[in-house]
Amino acid sequence: MKKVAFYTLGCKLNFSETSTIGRLFTDAGYAVVEFQDTADVYVINTCSVTDHADKKCRKVVKEALKHSPNAYITIVGCYAQLKPQEIAEIEGVDMVLGAAEKFRIVEFISDLTKNPKAIVHQQNIEKVNHNFIASYSIGDRTRTFLKVQDGCDYPCTYCTIPLARGASRSDTIENVVYRAKMIAESGVKEIVLTGVNLGDFGIRNGEREDKFFDLVKALDEVEGIERIRISSIEPNLLSNEIIAFVSTSKRFVPHFHIPLQSGSDKILGLMRRRYRRDLYVERVAKIKEVMPNCCIGVDVIVGFPGETKEDFLDTYQFLNQLNISYLHVFTYSERELTAAAEMNGVVAGSVRNERSKMLHILSDKKRRAFYQSQIGTDGEVLFEADQKMGYMHGFTKNYVKVRAKYDPLMVNELKNVKLIEMTAEGEVEVAQLETSVYAH
Repeated sequence: MKKVAFYTLGCKLNFSETSTIGRLFTDAGYAVVEFQDTADVYVINTCSVTDHADKKCRKVVKEALKHSPNAYITIVGCYAQLKPQEIAEIEGVDMVLGAAEKFRIVEFISDLTKNPKAIVHQQNIEKVNHNFIASYSIGDRTRTFLKVQDGCDYPCTYCTIPLARGASRSDTIENVVYRAKMIAESGVKEIVLTGVNLGDFGIRNGEREDKFFDLVKALDEVEGIERIRISSIEPNLLSNEIIAFVSTSKRFVPHFHIPLQSGSDKILGLMRRRYRRDLYVERVAKIKEVMPNCCIGVDVIVGFPGETKEDFLDTYQFLNQLNISYLHVFTYSERELTAAAEMNGVVAGSVRNERSKMLHILSDKKRRAFYQSQIGTDGEVLFEADQKMGYMHGFTKNYVKVRAKYDPLMVNELKNVKLIEMTAEGEVEVAQLETSVYAH
């Protein structure tokens, strides 16, 4: 039996797609093995959003060939769509597949003979614009990442995703509900909804047929799934009706991740974002009004062209005053074929890094304050399979990371706990577990 191993760079969407590609190989008679095992085929799913996509890709290829010098190396994902010829030049790469081809990977890998030059199968991104391919991760995590939407119609000046993934398009509500039921039957307790622009769900063949809120209401009725988490949603698409519904939902948890990108209206304009900071303030206030304990995560970019010291401090103070729980901080880096790459006012790399450090420190402060606010409350934790220094970890509905003494019987189980104190590592100790022998 031939063996295949995977490595995924980037977002939850990539993880869901890697898992689906893995099932294609399993159906074709391959055994899926760990990356460090000796495999006949390595599939590397790449990202174009994070820094140094080329360096990361080269490093992973090199590591794969260390484990298995004669392995067949295939590169897929956003970087593969954007820079196929560049990837084809990486020593050891045998095949590069674009966005329209990655789910046909088994067809293309009919022969594992290594060639002197990599084979490239990549079409113009328009070829995928009306073609939604569903995917979900299963079997490798406590939770499942379920892709319900792909592509994006927003022309943000820093972003290559529309070039790498095409136009906004979605699955049908019926299909998503069907897959959610299948996932529930497999024993998974939590689904994380993923997409490139999740709140834009409902476009098929270029026409809007549904709204994201319709999907939320339908999924709330799926029996067997205990929790549904919204991975990320644009502030202009997070409507008050969605917020109100989640606050009384049976399954949707009180946790939102809402991209901001900048707290300066000037920079938001240069980025061509579809809102200004007043709208963001309104969204956070509405969430906290109906769900005081809701966890709110924020994406922010530092060092965008034209961002002066004053603009950055404006963003810093804005975030400092907001009632949010943590930040995902991205240091701006130039991307070819984007409008921002041609803009004036380039921020020095050292300044970008300094601003990033300041926001990472602010994020730690925000997370600790949020966790501290939850001490003394009762929560329901979904425990994961990890074990570190005799402890296992899990998350409450509102995304507080907790730890408890390891017990294999608690893996993938929901347990009622009391959050009692923060650890030096920034996690929360819990007490009053249902199995009293594991109480603190």
